[in-house]
Amino acid sequence: MSVHEVLAQMSDVAPTALASAEPAGLLPARQQMALSLGWHIIIACFGVAFPAIIFVMHLRGIRRGDQVALDLAKRWAKVSAVLFAIGAVSGTVLSFEMGLLWPGLMGTFGDVLGLPFAFEGLAFFLEAIFLGIYLYGWGRIPPKRHVLMVLPMAVTGVFGTYCVIAVNAWMNVPTGFRITDGEITDVEPWKVLFNGHAFMQFGHMWVGAYMVTGFAIAGVYAVGMLRGRRDRHHRLGFLVPFAFATIAALAQPFVGHFLGDGLADRQPSKLAAFELAETTGDGPSPLRLGGVLIDGEVKGALDIPYLGSIIAQSSFTEPVPGLDTVPVEDRPPVNITHLAFQTMVGIGLLLMLAVLLYWFMRWRGRDLLDHRWFLRCCATAGPLAAVALEAGWIATEVGRQPWIVYGVMRTAEAVGDYTARLWWVLGGSVLLYGAMTFGAAIVLRSMARRWRRGDSDLPSPYGPELVGTATGKGTDAGEERR
Repeated sequence: MSVHEVLAQMSDVAPTALASAEPAGLLPARQQMALSLGWHIIIACFGVAFPAIIFVMHLRGIRRGDQVALDLAKRWAKVSAVLFAIGAVSGTVLSFEMGLLWPGLMGTFGDVLGLPFAFEGLAFFLEAIFLGIYLYGWGRIPPKRHVLMVLPMAVTGVFGTYCVIAVNAWMNVPTGFRITDGEITDVEPWKVLFNGHAFMQFGHMWVGAYMVTGFAIAGVYAVGMLRGRRDRHHRLGFLVPFAFATIAALAQPFVGHFLGDGLADRQPSKLAAFELAETTGDGPSPLRLGGVLIDGEVKGALDIPYLGSIIAQSSFTEPVPGLDTVPVEDRPPVNITHLAFQTMVGIGLLLMLAVLLYWFMRWRGRDLLDHRWFLRCCATAGPLAAVALEAGWIATEVGRQPWIVYGVMRTAEAVGDYTARLWWVLGGSVLLYGAMTFGAAIVLRSMARRWRRGDSDLPSPYGPELVGTATGKGTDAGEERR
């Protein structure tokens, strides 16, 4: 028995009546959560993927005695510290919002969700500790020991993200509890943390994080090369993150396909919205490109026969379940879900083709980095990857509606009754995230200008003196700071 049905029994109100009666605070709560999650998820990508990229660059510098690689690793670590700082702010905001915006969810399922949130907090603190050790370890820790400080950063960043994704996976496929007479009983929080769906959903996010981070970093150096800075610093700064992005871009379509396998059984309404299937046909379903659903009729779509069933159902004959199999009150916003899903898939395939083209041409002896048109494409790849990531989350979250816990609790049941105050909170959040974005851009641009002038380190009134470097031959600037 779902919480929705329990509430209906307690109030003697029909479930459909409860479903249609949306609290006034629902809209601002949704807008607030969309803003916070949409902003934070991009910063979180760098916490997941950046440490591994830094590790590879730093290790290359040590093994080959490559000072350019060491300089890049050091600079990237400072950039990651800035992103970590603003990510800490947005993550803290989100932790408060879970209780403020959705008291029905946290009040009912707090015992179920407590463990993964606790582990995520622990992982965050450990990541901060090792980030500090790594930043202040340049020239103070033996090189081979210093580079190892990146590994705990990478592990804790990945584990913390997994814990959060596990909660979201649980919201899509709830497990680890029973509802008895309207009460949550037999709580098994470990099932939330290690349910099978969480692994696949995290894999999709993990690979997406490498796409966003790799393409974004490579894009920065592509812009530098467009402005005439075609030295080894820029080429190496481009190639290492681009290699990470390449692997991610090639793997992502397959990871996404495996994640979607069985969606017809788990969330048929979401699959119907993804495929814009208004009815369930008798034969194979087409793949619909574009189009919108207006008054129950699909308009403006390009249908490719059979391909919908092949991709969604892994079958040449089985149709995609249509919206006609889902009660009207349980259907998600179809057009938003469909267009977001196709935006994600379309950009993902475009980026996959771009990396294949680059490495194919490199194999044939042509370096596309000498062509301005390719550099312009690389400069746009980072923003495109971010758009694809946002579109994927929109498809996931909007496609689950009207449920906050699929099949158990509706979003309208979880929201708090703080209508007027929630609009003020939303306005304040817009200002906060705008200020953080502006501040981060100013700081990063200032750092980039100093690096282009040749400045390596700024004097610190409280830091310990440098007595050597990662190479043991002086500081990174070639001198000791006494």
